[in-house]
Amino acid sequence: MASASYVETQSRPGAFWGLLALGGLFMLAAFGAFLHFEHNGHVVTGMDNQIVWGIPHVFAVFLIVAASGVLNVASIGSVFGKPDYKARAPLSGLLALAMMAGGLGVLAADLGRPDRLIVAMTHFNFKSIFALNMIFYSGFFVIVAAYLVTMMDRSLNRWSKPLGFFAFFWRLALTTATGSIFGFLVARTAYASALIAPMFIIYSFAYGLAAFLIVQGSMYAWNKLQLDARILKRMKNLLAVFVGASLYFTAVMHLTNLYFAKQIDYERFLLLEGGLYTATFWLGQVILGGIVPLALLFHPASGKSQKMVVVASALVVIGGLAQMYVTIVGGQAFPLEMFPGYAVSSSFQDGIVNAYSPTLGEFALGFGGIALAFLITVIAVRVLRFLPQDDFATLKAGND
Repeated sequence: MASASYVETQSRPGAFWGLLALGGLFMLAAFGAFLHFEHNGHVVTGMDNQIVWGIPHVFAVFLIVAASGVLNVASIGSVFGKPDYKARAPLSGLLALAMMAGGLGVLAADLGRPDRLIVAMTHFNFKSIFALNMIFYSGFFVIVAAYLVTMMDRSLNRWSKPLGFFAFFWRLALTTATGSIFGFLVARTAYASALIAPMFIIYSFAYGLAAFLIVQGSMYAWNKLQLDARILKRMKNLLAVFVGASLYFTAVMHLTNLYFAKQIDYERFLLLEGGLYTATFWLGQVILGGIVPLALLFHPASGKSQKMVVVASALVVIGGLAQMYVTIVGGQAFPLEMFPGYAVSSSFQDGIVNAYSPTLGEFALGFGGIALAFLITVIAVRVLRFLPQDDFATLKAGND
């Protein structure tokens, strides 16, 4: 069996405070954008009554989905008993909490009336998928935090495996509920599909593992540590499987829509005539976020380089943001079909593709969520021992 020790990050006070300052600048910009929107209302954003979920939701949903997926590393170790992944379980749990906090922070700041969040927390409509998500998000923090404590405290290690099982099934339910937000919206032609929930699960696996590889690679480079080539090979191959599965689900989703006559117009819009949305889908989600990372991960030379694996992971993250933009904003941009089977004529933008031009403040709010997750991670790995250093001798013995 492989073993690992956990080491502290190298003491570089100047660089550490520089990272905090960098993250703080993005947080300050996000706070300024929040105050601007809170004071003036969402009329100062690019959103309107046709596109009510904009760039902030793109970042927020991506972070929430990736938070669920990044916990997959811990689940593989605890649930499936893989020691190489179990050594990385504490860092996986930390990233899950940090990214979930970042995503929910963006959602709360983008509500328009964040003070009304207390209503959603105290009054539940169990027929609403949004109310169910409030339960799943809150439970995620409690379960993963408890799971993390059992992994870090040796006296509580016996509880790590059962909590790992619980966290595994909870996060699957959470991602299913997040995907169902769109799958249950029958009024939108782009949504209302049972495929969206499982598709979001496989997306979460790809985005979460990509985020983990980026953080792990950065931490190892920062501390001048070496990642064993065999572990790198396993993790990059697993990422390739998840990316390939994401492309497969995307293809099945659109081929299924092309089979139904009522979906043809939307598929023509997204795949051929949607302008920015078509370009974002093909160039961002499919090529940069799927095909290019697969080529890098399977190439005999780049697949063995930790730097190139990190590059491929970064492209997967970019592709994930592109996918969320196409799904969330593109799905709302397509004209809403108010009365299926009937021709509707009025002066209120019937049959017109809804325009959306995001403002700088919306991007600031979105990047603020990433900055929050970044700051939580930087501080935690500085204060506690989250960085695994594998014992290559025992690793080789276990593999032999």
